[in-house]
Amino acid sequence: MNGYVLPPSPVASVAVRGIADRFPVRRILCVGRNYPAHAREMGQDPEREAPFFFSKPADAVIDGGVDVPYPSMTHDFHHEIELVVAIARGGADIAADRALEHVYGYGVGVDLTRRDLQTAAKNKGRPWDFAKGFDRSAPIGAIVPAAGIGHPGKGRIQLTVNGQLRQQGDIADMLWSVPEVIAEASRYIALAPGDLIFTGTPAGVAPLLPGDVVVGSVEGVGEVRFRVVGAPSPATA
Repeated sequence: MNGYVLPPSPVASVAVRGIADRFPVRRILCVGRNYPAHAREMGQDPEREAPFFFSKPADAVIDGGVDVPYPSMTHDFHHEIELVVAIARGGADIAADRALEHVYGYGVGVDLTRRDLQTAAKNKGRPWDFAKGFDRSAPIGAIVPAAGIGHPGKGRIQLTVNGQLRQQGDIADMLWSVPEVIAEASRYIALAPGDLIFTGTPAGVAPLLPGDVVVGSVEGVGEVRFRVVGAPSPATA
């Protein structure tokens, strides 16, 4: 039997509410500009064009309650609260009217972003990878099985920093619904068990600083919370 020349990395995973077993993470997909108000605050037209996706590495996930170090190479570190979809059954070219059959459950996540790196990459037509896919850039609260809560199509989504409201909206405001997002993503790649999909953020994204306490929630799903620690890097890109 063949082995490996190095020990394999541990499986990235997320807590599941109410049980000790964890949800193994294969890949993280994120939907860009899926709320009209956020599209406008980013200087974009919020027309309902086809959704676009970017990704984070699986090991960017951390459980809620774990401290998030202020990342290196940025002075503009932003929060983006999102409903997260956990995929239990994969497939390609999934029909939107069957898409929810592929969902294990839902969680609340924050897409942490090095905004200055993202802006610089966009201006030069370069990829966003280092702006989005850095260490501990995807805090997620416990996944809640759909068997217990159903498939939420509406509900308040919000984020506070040090008790002050920063972001708020309703998941019903998404330009592309969860079934449509799953169907569209599966046209480009075959989804598989363990995939997580961050479904976009409402308006109000803003910088975080060391010492900030972040609490995000989605009505009927749950919450995620963490504290930013450390100090900003003296270096910028």
